[in-house]
Amino acid sequence: MKTVPASMQAALDGRATTHARCWKVERRDGSLFGFTDHDRTLVIGDLSFEAASGFTATSIESSLGLAVDNLDVEGALSSASITEDDIARGLWDDAVIEVWLVDWTDTSNRLLLRKGNIGEISRGPTAFMAELRGLAHRLGQTTGRQFDRTCSWELGDGKCKIALAGWISAGVVVTAFDFRSFTVSGLEGKDDGLFQRGLVTWTSGANTGLQMEVKRHSKVDETVMLELVLPMADMIAPGDGFTVQAGCDKTWATCQARFGNGDNFGGFPHMPGNEVVIGYADKDDLNDGGSLFR
Repeated sequence: MKTVPASMQAALDGRATTHARCWKVERRDGSLFGFTDHDRTLVIGDLSFEAASGFTATSIESSLGLAVDNLDVEGALSSASITEDDIARGLWDDAVIEVWLVDWTDTSNRLLLRKGNIGEISRGPTAFMAELRGLAHRLGQTTGRQFDRTCSWELGDGKCKIALAGWISAGVVVTAFDFRSFTVSGLEGKDDGLFQRGLVTWTSGANTGLQMEVKRHSKVDETVMLELVLPMADMIAPGDGFTVQAGCDKTWATCQARFGNGDNFGGFPHMPGNEVVIGYADKDDLNDGGSLFR
């Protein structure tokens, strides 16, 4: 339950109010932004909350328990702080956002309505919609290690222990079909599918510094093609340079055959599957009462 300051409660109980909503946003790169639905810019502390930024919001709903409370924020791309390119590059993803109710005649008189993170963002050429997820959404995300057949580690991390330097190759775009599919040179000697689930890092061109996972790596004759999981923020062009890391599907077979790293495998490849768990006893089948590994 929120405690409303007495001064604000008195103002809210009056016939006319002087309140506006303000949004404070901190991106993952540490950049701070302020926006308000008031018609004038408000200053709170050292941060200016930009007016006329096109922000509107749905009603805020709160519920008991650990259910995730969501709020949608809509806005036009009219603020210089919010660009379509930054949204496409993911700079606003998972940003921390605070929603305040502020008395614009005295900005020290304010109430924190909601705090959470920006979730899904949908965008168009002139407007966007961002989902504000409550703090409880973290409880719905898997953390720590899972009991699963596939590996829990990321390729090259401290538990996987693979030296990534030997599994990274450089290439150059030859032909770009769209924002995610292109043919390349420099990877002709690599096995078909080696970079599937790998990571492309752009070293030149409009997408320099951005990364994206590889959905498909195929080779027909001597033509090598890569397809990314999601479109890049900017158009891929012939001559763009990149490095690409080998992919891992996190299975025991790939870990052992491709990387020779079975000793560090982080999964449980012999975990019984559904056919064993829900199967019935049968002397001629898997559930014959004997050892699973005989």
